[in-house]
Amino acid sequence: MRLRIVLAAAALLTAAFAAPATAAPAGGVNDPACRPSAAHPRPVVFLHGLGATSDEDLNLLQDHVAAKGYCTFSRTYGAYPQFPVVGGLRPIADSATEIKQFIGEVLAETGAAQVDLVGHSEGGFQTLYVTKTQGIADRVGSVVAIAPPTHGTTFANLTKLAYLLGIRDEVGKVLTTFGCPACDNLITDGSAVQTLTNGPIAQPGVRYTVLTSRFDELVTPTETSFVREPGVTNEYVQDTCPFDPVGHIGEAYDRNVWNLVTNALDPAHATKFLCAAGSPG
Repeated sequence: MRLRIVLAAAALLTAAFAAPATAAPAGGVNDPACRPSAAHPRPVVFLHGLGATSDEDLNLLQDHVAAKGYCTFSRTYGAYPQFPVVGGLRPIADSATEIKQFIGEVLAETGAAQVDLVGHSEGGFQTLYVTKTQGIADRVGSVVAIAPPTHGTTFANLTKLAYLLGIRDEVGKVLTTFGCPACDNLITDGSAVQTLTNGPIAQPGVRYTVLTSRFDELVTPTETSFVREPGVTNEYVQDTCPFDPVGHIGEAYDRNVWNLVTNALDPAHATKFLCAAGSPG
């Protein structure tokens, strides 16, 4: 009897070791060898905000999405060669051309037919602007814009933005040397805002989600982020997590936003999540 028990236990152990382990999601961060899966057929391109780079602002969100099994890509856009640590300052139209080229590279590397775009602040504006103006709407599956200055902003808190990013000195130098054409383009009635809002923003065949916080202190009034057009989902973070005090910078690092982004990327498999405390900054 004892021998039979020992043999049964050995068989169970053997089966346990022989059983294939649950496969981890196959994703990647800026990996040209990453190949989209059947579950996530579109690589996700992340577009940082004004004054940031691909190594800050959305980098943690990118890691989060990659861990879900997506091929993810990012690149600093809109930087002057003399100041590579400060992105997004060059004219919006110039940056849009850069982003279009980058999207083409991602598609060529991965063999995918389309990408999804996720952007924060100016990057959120670019997700809308590039899709509308660069003739590549057919290569974009979905857009997730976080706190975009869709209808313009005063940029009254640009100094605060620089402080929070920890690059006040660098921002000061580049602004003194080159100014901030993107800031001029994105103010209320700025040229890029006029281009984006002249006629419909949403393009046929593209799924849009615009996320922002009721407590965003940079893009104000916060309602101006939204695209009130058919086929666009507009939502405040507080619609799902009413006690989250997250502000403009914090929206890039807020776990509630991360969960809302992943649900927007794959709404057919959206999941409920436990709200966390966000940063009011």
